[in-house]
Amino acid sequence: MKALLLEDKNMWREMKVSETEKPVPGPGEVLVKVKAAGLNPVDYKTATNGNPNWSYPHILGLDAAGVIEETGEGVSEFKQGDRVFYHGNLATKGGFAEYAITTAHTVARIPNGLSFEEAAALPCAGMTAYQALFRKMNLQEGETVLIHGGAGGVGGFAIQLAKQVGVTIITTCSPENEEYVKSLGADHVIFYKTEDVYKRIMELTSDVGVDAVLDTVSRINATESLKSIAFNGRIAFIAGNPDYSAVKPFSQALSFHEIALGAAHFSNSIKAQKDLAKMNEELAQLVAEGKLSAMISETVTLEEVPAALAKLAERHVKGKIVAVL
Repeated sequence: MKALLLEDKNMWREMKVSETEKPVPGPGEVLVKVKAAGLNPVDYKTATNGNPNWSYPHILGLDAAGVIEETGEGVSEFKQGDRVFYHGNLATKGGFAEYAITTAHTVARIPNGLSFEEAAALPCAGMTAYQALFRKMNLQEGETVLIHGGAGGVGGFAIQLAKQVGVTIITTCSPENEEYVKSLGADHVIFYKTEDVYKRIMELTSDVGVDAVLDTVSRINATESLKSIAFNGRIAFIAGNPDYSAVKPFSQALSFHEIALGAAHFSNSIKAQKDLAKMNEELAQLVAEGKLSAMISETVTLEEVPAALAKLAERHVKGKIVAVL
């Protein structure tokens, strides 16, 4: 089969499409003929340092959508020809290939009316936003949320999802993305490069602060965000935990929520792993019903993936990039 091969760590910019052995599903696994694969920052980030579980050449690509080609021993819930998508295990070979293997219990069905490209755009970014807002921070109608990086994948899904529960949404972005994030549902936009984010938050909330923060940027940014949170508020973070010592005890009474979506694969919790499929199915249904946009800004070929990942690394990609096989 054809696959985009990573020859060694930190060589993701030099990846080439080559022939490699077609995988065979083991017990509890499915072989998927990949039709589309979503690109995520975690792809180039993990490729930079490698993973002790990898053997080279390795295949990147956590998010994939396609058709069941073959099922392994003990798999009864899927059959050949089923349209599916999934968020893969970081420790195993991924979806930047004609065929890929994943565990059957983490796979979600693609509903009618949803394309392979749309399905592939959802898992990593969509589920991260979903889990942060609803599973961890329990966002409620009438609250105010600050979403950092609203033009990105996680930020864009978070804005759309938060809008559906009736919260006031404040987001940060560059001026060129203002209209885009407003089209997704943002109520207020802060230009993080030129404006004082804390000052603007206080102005917008009458010096109360926001009820919740989703930080997609960095540990430093998460720490800076703590002072913008109202009493009994909470923060979810995906790019490094904040410095907890920045909050004095018996002051804001904050709660902190680490989002580590892919860690479900490494856990011993089958419940957590099955929940990946459940969240994906819920997101896919929202897209199929026209209530959520997959935000695909660009489609590329397998050969063009390295250049597209380089664009992601520059942190100026709007929405999602998907590779079409």
